[in-house]
Amino acid sequence: MRILVINPNTSKAMTDEIGKAARGVASPGMEIVAVNPDDGPESIEGHYDDTYAAVGVLNCIRDHRNANIDGYLIACGNDPALLAAREMVSVPVLGIGEAALHAASMLGGRFSVITTLARTNAQIEDNIRRYGMMAHCRAVHAVDLPVLDISGDDAYRKMSDAVSMTAEKDGAETIVLACAGMASMARRLTLEKGLPVIDGVQAGIRLLEALVGLGAKTTKVRSFAEPRPKLYRGLFSYAAPLTDKMENQSND
Repeated sequence: MRILVINPNTSKAMTDEIGKAARGVASPGMEIVAVNPDDGPESIEGHYDDTYAAVGVLNCIRDHRNANIDGYLIACGNDPALLAAREMVSVPVLGIGEAALHAASMLGGRFSVITTLARTNAQIEDNIRRYGMMAHCRAVHAVDLPVLDISGDDAYRKMSDAVSMTAEKDGAETIVLACAGMASMARRLTLEKGLPVIDGVQAGIRLLEALVGLGAKTTKVRSFAEPRPKLYRGLFSYAAPLTDKMENQSND
């Protein structure tokens, strides 16, 4: 089984950490390929970053379409390009935000989410609604740490304090970490706080393994049908979902 884990930002250091977290829960025989786009934001902290990162996610999938990939994991809590990616391929595609929310809802009746900066709260809340999880979610809290600063002892102390506050204030039974950069903290926080702290990278890997093991495929009926063939012009001409006939015409 071969899983492509896509860090949608361009930070190679973060990609390496995400790959390490994914391999930490991968079953024997599962190959984790961790990549990031060459172009795009160095971190994703709002709608603007998210939009440009989405193009990078789709490019990573396109670059690996002949690499025998059995499933894809988009490793950003906002799940950029998730629905578009499902149109591109028939194998399962998960976002770490979606995976963590579902895992948390199965481990406790009420969860709260800890994200990076308050400016991203609305994006997380929108996804919670889209995934039908509002009945389970108590609140979304920001820890006031930029994405690229989520490492080291000071960052861990902030995260630890945020988990304690969230569990007490919200009555949350599980905690969702909404950034892939927090992945290495989840297990330690779980042990220290005595409640499940869910990282979407690791939850996503295990859920993907289950879906691939079931032989499940992404539906191509309606919602995630393949993109209709058409020409794209200018900078994105390479991304056009062309038929063979149209490809030949475009090369004349």
